[in-house]
Amino acid sequence: MAVDRSLEVSKEEEGKENSPVEQVAFTVSTEDDPTIPVWTFRMWFLGLLSCVLLSFLNQFFSYRKEPLIITQISVQVAALPLGRSMASALPKRRFRVPLFGKEVSLNPGPFNMKEHVLITIFASAGYAFGNGSAYAVGIVNIIKAFYGRNISFLVAWLIIITTQVLGYGWAGLLRKYVVEPAHMWWPSTLVQVTLFRVLHEKDHGKGMSRNTFFFIAMSCSFCYYVFPGYLFSTLSCVSWVCWIWPRSVTAHQIGSGLKGLGLGAFGFDWSTIAAFLFSPLISPFFAIMNVLAGYLLVVFLTVPLAYWGANLYNSKSFPIFSSNLFTAQGQKYNISQIVNNKFELDLAAYNQNGQIHLSLFFTLTYGFGFATIASTITHVFLFYGKEIWQRTVAASKNNRPDIHTKLMRKYPDIPQWWFYALLCGTLAVALALCGFFKEEVQLPWWGLLFACALASFFTLPISIITATTNQTPGLNIITEYVMGYILPGKPIANVCFKVYGYMSMSQAVSFLSDFKLGHYMKIPPRSMFLVQFIGTIVAGTVNLGVAWWMLGSVKDICQTDLLAADSPWTCPGDRVFFDASVIWGLVGPKRIFGKLGVYPQLNWFFLGGAAAPVIVWLAHKAFPNVKWIPLINMPVMLGSTANMPPATAVNYTSWITVGTIFNYFIFKYHKAWWHRYNYVLSAGLDAGLAFMAILLYFTLGLSNTSIEWWGTGGEHCALASCPTAKGVKVDGCPVY
Repeated sequence: MAVDRSLEVSKEEEGKENSPVEQVAFTVSTEDDPTIPVWTFRMWFLGLLSCVLLSFLNQFFSYRKEPLIITQISVQVAALPLGRSMASALPKRRFRVPLFGKEVSLNPGPFNMKEHVLITIFASAGYAFGNGSAYAVGIVNIIKAFYGRNISFLVAWLIIITTQVLGYGWAGLLRKYVVEPAHMWWPSTLVQVTLFRVLHEKDHGKGMSRNTFFFIAMSCSFCYYVFPGYLFSTLSCVSWVCWIWPRSVTAHQIGSGLKGLGLGAFGFDWSTIAAFLFSPLISPFFAIMNVLAGYLLVVFLTVPLAYWGANLYNSKSFPIFSSNLFTAQGQKYNISQIVNNKFELDLAAYNQNGQIHLSLFFTLTYGFGFATIASTITHVFLFYGKEIWQRTVAASKNNRPDIHTKLMRKYPDIPQWWFYALLCGTLAVALALCGFFKEEVQLPWWGLLFACALASFFTLPISIITATTNQTPGLNIITEYVMGYILPGKPIANVCFKVYGYMSMSQAVSFLSDFKLGHYMKIPPRSMFLVQFIGTIVAGTVNLGVAWWMLGSVKDICQTDLLAADSPWTCPGDRVFFDASVIWGLVGPKRIFGKLGVYPQLNWFFLGGAAAPVIVWLAHKAFPNVKWIPLINMPVMLGSTANMPPATAVNYTSWITVGTIFNYFIFKYHKAWWHRYNYVLSAGLDAGLAFMAILLYFTLGLSNTSIEWWGTGGEHCALASCPTAKGVKVDGCPVY
């Protein structure tokens, strides 16, 4: 494919131009050497090795009570000495490859930054581009561990691979909208850019070098994590309100960081701070404030008024915060009693057992999820619609690009037909899966096409929000809702529809983020594409292999009622995934959120969510000189608590506090320090935590070596899960 040279940057321009985004201008280099080799033996060996290791470890840790996601940062650090060792040890002799007729060398020169980036992209595939493990593995987990049914390995593998690879098609179609524009800056990529430059470039700044600072931060994080990770686990969630009033149910509900509203709760543990919302050091302050506003709206206004003020939906009969499903009497619902032999809803048994009830927080999570989806569409239409239209019209014209786009013109672009071919081929395989294995997936062919249509529609607006705020509104609720109405009573059909509709979109956003990283690091686009694709196939296969092994070897895995009290194999993420399959698939939204259910009023959240960005937009038009108004991002605000559960209040209070300190106070009053060390600190904390967590597990966890004292007894808020309605009896709770 011919490369357009007319837009390449000259050396003179290169020295003058920079990104209009301040954070990018201070972080990303405007220099490039296109002769640096990237397709090296070192890249392939270390890349595939890291992909296999991370996919194994992340799938393994995903079943634990406190799931640990090992990110590509660990590989980013470890790959440097390994790559340099290989550059020193491998022979430099060149030899000819018979099939290609070219001379290659196992050691083409010093280990370079571009090789390092591609190794890290392989590693990124190993933790499913931010999800830890492939999302569709959850289908296998709930079928085998929660429903007690079977699914074949081939069907499971095809579901996992096709749901992930579909995202490449959407990503390829949208690169010109969310990768090339300078203001689509993808904040999370700057941490990796900073670390690459710290590890490879000579530091000419004053004071401590960024390289030295990184290793000090990593060492401190590594040493400190032995306390919250083993010796003093209560540090992960300090809920001091419960300690002051140890016998008050209300105090525990308000103060518990894990099972309540988390007033005053804080985690002195980086794994608590950075869980679910990722590192607070990399999120823009305006995004943190949007999350804070949404968090306060839900947790400290809506929930207290609904629970203590109105007893909405008889909420006092259930825990204030829980992802479990309940009967009207406040007892846990026995789902196995309402599933028939065809893996469908037994309506007679359901009518006998009664309606399913949710905790108040879980109920409102779905309501605000409805609002988030509606507000995403309205927000992007109002604030970015004109620009999207202009870029669509001008896509074939040579608009003036920024410095990084100019530098990337030196490399052959990815032919669009690659994306179309991959999209069509994957869709054909998925259609065959729905046709030939209909009993196992339950999803009809038209359901698959509908899921793909939803994913393609939402990928652009959600990518724009992620690229500018570092927060990604989920599509899972709307996919569950739609298919639950169309095809109720079939839980596996619903979760398959969700992974095809939601996960393919999520993967597309992740691929676009990595394309932006390659854009900043000047990686040849075709190299990025192939590494992402191969890494996805390898990682998905390893994820499934580990899941198959764990589900067959750990007795009663994920069954909290059957496991020992100190067992780590509780599967919190899969529990929420299972509950969703029951709510949306087995029972269906009509019997929960419709006229036959307990919560039909939640549908009004759709209208409220759609209207919310209109108010912000009108305020911006009325007061155009007020700069903070357009920074109000309603999808981020309304979707701020979308991760709760499984995320808890302490994750949010800790994340907001740390993010405010660094991205407001330090950024405002010590900007030079922030520019030099902020992203380096984030990377160091991630790496140190990951290395110590792995060390603790393989030295102490495998042998079940533990210590017992007050500091390892959790947050000490035992009454936080108790109901407060009169006459409701639950073990371990007082009866009112």
